[in-house]
Amino acid sequence: MAQLKYGYSTPVGEAGGIIDLAPYAVDTFTNEEDTGKMGFGVGVVTGTAAGKQVKLPVSASTAANFEGVVTNRRTTEYDLEGKIHIRKNATVGVMRYGRIYVRVATGATPAYGKSVYMLNSGDEAGYFTDKASTTTGEPSNTVTVNHVAVKGRFLGEADTTRGIAAVELFNEAN
Repeated sequence: MAQLKYGYSTPVGEAGGIIDLAPYAVDTFTNEEDTGKMGFGVGVVTGTAAGKQVKLPVSASTAANFEGVVTNRRTTEYDLEGKIHIRKNATVGVMRYGRIYVRVATGATPAYGKSVYMLNSGDEAGYFTDKASTTTGEPSNTVTVNHVAVKGRFLGEADTTRGIAAVELFNEAN
């Protein structure tokens, strides 16, 4: 098979990739989620064993439960289909503060300096947005979902091709 498409641009980054050498802290936790459910660049919260395990956020998650963002430190192998799966009980690095590429939620419009919120429900739980809440449903029957405020800011617009954006997590407790 011949290569039919050539790309000359370098991607801005990868989900969970550390952006630069600015000070950052990455702590080690165990993935509490089933194999393949957690990904790089998503926000995680305190797991069953606080200080040892992390999991994806749920509707009851708050800013006090936010542990950080799962880093992509190139320690996970591809499977035979070319997909990466973080295994259950695998060790993951979680950035508590610093600059990192995060996964952005559908409809998010990040820009430099905008506040960062983490979705805590649905298929995109753990993804980030610039909106404090999302309203869905018909006008006569709307549902408003509040997102978890994260101490940080967006560093620019999203790369819509990759579904990521640069975020700076501040070094202060939530």
